[in-house]
Amino acid sequence: MPVEDTAPARDTAPASRDRQARLATFAVFFVQGLTFATLLTQVAALQRKHGLTDGELTILLLVVPVIAGAGSALAGVAASRWGSRLVLRLVQPLACAAVVLAGLASDVPMLVAANVLFGLGLGGVDAGMNMQGVAVEREYGRAVLTGFHALWSVAAVIGSVWASAAATLGLGLPVTFAIALVPAAAVAVLASIWLYRPEEEHRAAAVRDEAAGAARPAGVAWRPIIPLCLAMAFLYVGDSSVSNFGTVFMDKVLHASATVIPLALGAYQLTTFLVRVGGDFAVRRWGPAAIVRAGGAVATLGFVAIVAAPTVPLAIAGFALTGIGLSVVAPQSFSAAGRLDPAGTGVAIARVNMFNYVGFIVGAALVGGLADASGFRVAFAAPLVLAAAIILLARGFQPRRAEPATATTVVTP
Repeated sequence: MPVEDTAPARDTAPASRDRQARLATFAVFFVQGLTFATLLTQVAALQRKHGLTDGELTILLLVVPVIAGAGSALAGVAASRWGSRLVLRLVQPLACAAVVLAGLASDVPMLVAANVLFGLGLGGVDAGMNMQGVAVEREYGRAVLTGFHALWSVAAVIGSVWASAAATLGLGLPVTFAIALVPAAAVAVLASIWLYRPEEEHRAAAVRDEAAGAARPAGVAWRPIIPLCLAMAFLYVGDSSVSNFGTVFMDKVLHASATVIPLALGAYQLTTFLVRVGGDFAVRRWGPAAIVRAGGAVATLGFVAIVAAPTVPLAIAGFALTGIGLSVVAPQSFSAAGRLDPAGTGVAIARVNMFNYVGFIVGAALVGGLADASGFRVAFAAPLVLAAAIILLARGFQPRRAEPATATTVVTP
């Protein structure tokens, strides 16, 4: 049965300042998607340039999510004091510069250093941009966060297309990276001017609570955030499985042709984008808990299709279904975290964001290890089980009042 929009209701249309902040946040998400895809589409080229073995490459890639988790935690601390606008103004250009430095790296130590900088930037931007997105959603009074993630997906596709075009033109890595990311860094700096300032971001819900004479929690409790953290981790175990091993599955299990193999990841990315385009409308109609529950069910069905697929078309259909199901979990995790932090400090969002990287690391290790031991059909059963667990975690996405971090609450005068 349809439900009303679960975001706080507002009596008037969004103010011009809120529309300005929304456009700036769109720009930040776009630059992040472009930055991420620009680097990851050139992993094979970086491996060839530096003569890395598969094992060395795996270690290098795992450096990024480990450092990104630290970057997300630091961003949470910094944003709670100075606001996420300052975080984004500093770390998003850093992430762009780190990718260019990776292209310029003449040896492995320099490449590792660039990866560390990229990891810090990635974690800080992921946390900060979702803090801004939640603040925009709060001020709009309706679900809008999934739209930001949809634009991230568009930017990632553009980054992939640019990588293909640059390879066709015979451009080197430094030039390929610089052409995309020097302008992107400029856009990020310009957009940061119009993001919410700390007093706007942190007051977003607190002011309304004070006007109503409500008690305000003295901090953010961990307990209600745990289902969101687990759902985020399980989502990224699935995402990591598809991103890292989807093409390998098509090659080694189904013996697909070189032309068809990329269609598995392409189907996953396409459905992720398409669902996110309409995701906010679905959340407004049925509510976040129902959307996450349905997403978990569809993702589970997708992994079942992958594990059992006797033919290539059925496997591609399975990858498409996983994209449909998993695409809704991350935006709703951040949105729910924002509701649990009515003062807008960003602490809850930073905590949830850290489990993005936990899931990525676990997914790569778990599926890779199971594949070595028992084959890829068995390996893809692991994200299947975790996708099913998201169905059970969905109740944690139901809007609720924030719980205090301690037994003491502060009553505003």
